[in-house]
Amino acid sequence: MPSSTQISPDTGGLLLVDKPLTWTSFNVVGKLRIALRIAAGRKLKVGHAGTLDPLATGLLILAYGPFTKKLPLITGEGKTYTGTITLGHTTPSYDLETDPQDPEPWEHLDEVTIRSVFARFVGKQMQRPPNFSAKRFEGERAYFLARDEERAHMLDMPEREVEITRLEVKAIRGPEVDFITDVGKGTYIRSLAHDIGQNLGCGAYLSALRRTRIGEHHVDQALGPLQWGERIAPER
Repeated sequence: MPSSTQISPDTGGLLLVDKPLTWTSFNVVGKLRIALRIAAGRKLKVGHAGTLDPLATGLLILAYGPFTKKLPLITGEGKTYTGTITLGHTTPSYDLETDPQDPEPWEHLDEVTIRSVFARFVGKQMQRPPNFSAKRFEGERAYFLARDEERAHMLDMPEREVEITRLEVKAIRGPEVDFITDVGKGTYIRSLAHDIGQNLGCGAYLSALRRTRIGEHHVDQALGPLQWGERIAPER
């Protein structure tokens, strides 16, 4: 790859970013917005095609300039994720943003049982988004309410239809189950992990997640935000 990347402010373009662990999608946009502004000599509009949680890594698609108008089309495309579900506990956020609680035995579950429960989640289904999510509930971000002890009981996120076209168990390592899945727009992998745990009767949470594909775009084509920053606006 070249040591610098030529941007096109008048036509805009896409940047495929491999989001690091603990970075928010807002962090990535902020970092690259500055680099684009330096390279273009003026402020450019920057947006992304679907957030990733801070504890997830992988493909985040950014658009700048006029190309931001195409983001809704990209957001609606299918996505592929790999990750790990940990059995035996639940968490309020359905991942490790909050602490595991309510331990339940999982040791009696064999591979056949685990695989058969995973298979139940392939197809169209109703799914409830996590309370700790950016979805709005009665005009307010759900995660604000979820963190408010006095108002958390008000949360009752409505179900919506999602589609999972592939869900495969890749490995079982004690309570940890590695998987790969292809999903349609609006699917929460955290909710999937929680629902699998409820079906298994032992509880579960999402302990690792990586997005590898959005539509025709793959994470192996992506660069980290710091690498993009250096290529767009190299230090002189």
